[in-house]
Amino acid sequence: MSAGQPEREPFKTAIAPNLVVANGLEAIAFYSAAFGAVELHRVGDDAGVAQLSIGGAEFWLAEAASELGRFTPESLAGRSVGMILVVEDPDAVWDQAVAAGAAVDAPVEESHGWRTGRVVDPFGHHWEIARPLGPWPPTGAAGCPPHLRSAHRRQPSCNPQGCF
Repeated sequence: MSAGQPEREPFKTAIAPNLVVANGLEAIAFYSAAFGAVELHRVGDDAGVAQLSIGGAEFWLAEAASELGRFTPESLAGRSVGMILVVEDPDAVWDQAVAAGAAVDAPVEESHGWRTGRVVDPFGHHWEIARPLGPWPPTGAAGCPPHLRSAHRRQPSCNPQGCF
């Protein structure tokens, strides 16, 4: 690095979902209204591809393009991924999403150590809006959900201090 240039931040590896939608501009408006998303970057003026952030959690959206192998959940009559949005107040965010046009999949309730509810956005993507009720991840096999306890005990690479 030459003198006078600012030092770069260390590179950070990340996984960012890329949601395929039918209409990019409508998706940006919905995610902004439903989850308080802010637009970080847009490729071109038509929102065919855009990067958004919800409270610092970044994701991308791209308009469907069969020639590029990008299909919406509706076009596939199902889904291949679900989103889990961990927030401080799942009840408020769930209410906000429903008010913005999301369909109710499950009301907010306490289950498996989480307060969680589910919605389906107007583009067919399923969102679980949740918050852990205590420290997460739980410690030891006793803190694992019952369906993972036997796997926890037989995995040699499993961390004995926590579940997976």
